[in-house]
Amino acid sequence: MSTFDLHHQDCVRGMARLRDASVDVVITSPPYNLGIHYRKFFDRQDRTDYLEWCRTWAIEIARLLKAKGSFFLNIGAAPSNPLFPHELLLELCDFFTLQNTIHWIKSISIEEKTGDIISRGHFKPIGSHRFLNDCHEYIFHLTREGQTPIDRLAIGVPYQDKTNIARWSHTRGSDLRCRGNTWFIPYETIQNRAKERPHPATFPVQLAEWCIKLHGVTRVQTMLDPFLGIGNSAIAAQHCGVRRFIGFEIDETYLAEAKRRLEST
Repeated sequence: MSTFDLHHQDCVRGMARLRDASVDVVITSPPYNLGIHYRKFFDRQDRTDYLEWCRTWAIEIARLLKAKGSFFLNIGAAPSNPLFPHELLLELCDFFTLQNTIHWIKSISIEEKTGDIISRGHFKPIGSHRFLNDCHEYIFHLTREGQTPIDRLAIGVPYQDKTNIARWSHTRGSDLRCRGNTWFIPYETIQNRAKERPHPATFPVQLAEWCIKLHGVTRVQTMLDPFLGIGNSAIAAQHCGVRRFIGFEIDETYLAEAKRRLEST
């Protein structure tokens, strides 16, 4: 039975009340400082101020994370500001080690040998004479010392060439290999954004589920999301049977929606 502690509170103040080394997994996506319109947060700060603010919540996460814990940080960029995720990462590497870089592919087009082009997923098109449509975001897997074990096959995929099963000893006869660091996870198609996804910047529930499974479901007793939004990370924790979930959200409307979705799932 999962327990959900969801708080209408600034995450820095809320995390300060939690005890050291008490969290196994953190999965979150903070405001990107790219001018996205949130109800209760001004997402356009001076860059120096923004990065300093990020350090304040990162310090708390570092204090709370267990020695073999995982911090999965979803972050995107604007085409006109491509260095932003890396600037933030450099700030956070004062407290964490970057263990894996995962590319969340939201939309992709593949040309088959027949010449047919198959397109899957969703993206926000931009009209530009300089930039490409941005169809991916980063998930930085941060840990305390870069030595956290992961369950690579928990989100594994079958071999396309089945002869590899017998050829490579590490398969141990199993038709399952590491998925790698490119994750194609499209958004679910919705009919009414205001009703079905009333938040300007969410990641899919499946993305958070894969992060939990990659860390190892049985090793997750407590999970934290400092920027809860409408609760997709909490839904993922519920699906995976995480024992305790803690979330903070400053917008009471988003928080109410998160609670509603948990109760209806």
